[in-house]
Amino acid sequence: MTPELVTDVYPGRTMPRQRSEASAWAADEAVTRLFAAHYRPLVRLATLLLHEPGLAEEIVQDAYVALHSRWWRLRDADKALAYLRVTVVNRSRSAIRHRRVVQAHLAAARPAPDAPSAEAGALDQLRHDDMITALRALPPRQREAIVLRYYADLSEAQTADMMGVSRGAVKSHTARGIAALRNSLDGL
Repeated sequence: MTPELVTDVYPGRTMPRQRSEASAWAADEAVTRLFAAHYRPLVRLATLLLHEPGLAEEIVQDAYVALHSRWWRLRDADKALAYLRVTVVNRSRSAIRHRRVVQAHLAAARPAPDAPSAEAGALDQLRHDDMITALRALPPRQREAIVLRYYADLSEAQTADMMGVSRGAVKSHTARGIAALRNSLDGL
């Protein structure tokens, strides 16, 4: 049986449209020899990349199957081992990426072990709401000084520049605001 030849996308190169029996036998023999000589080193390579021997064996076996099915497309049969190595490394990378995605989804699905209870979250929200209410009750300059210093995390000098006052005024507004907040929140 002679395969029909067609010109590939590469000029001057022809490829069989379907494999002949002779090329199938050549692929079988070549892949068998490569398997016998290089299976274990390729599994070791994949195991070192994946830290999972079972998956490493599966990836190497899949690489040999891929090589066999694409044997007729190899330009240089001497590069078959290089093809196998690249295939094993690429498939290992894909498995690692897949593992990371799965772990990320599993981690997102389960609550953190020391996550606060729903009641603690509700109490925190109430405390936050109380703080916002107390902060809104402050005079504008005190509120501005506290927000810039502690929420925006600016230094005294930066806060003074932003407010257009001296550093002493920032210290004074901040101290008075904190005292007012403390009095307001202690009553709750």
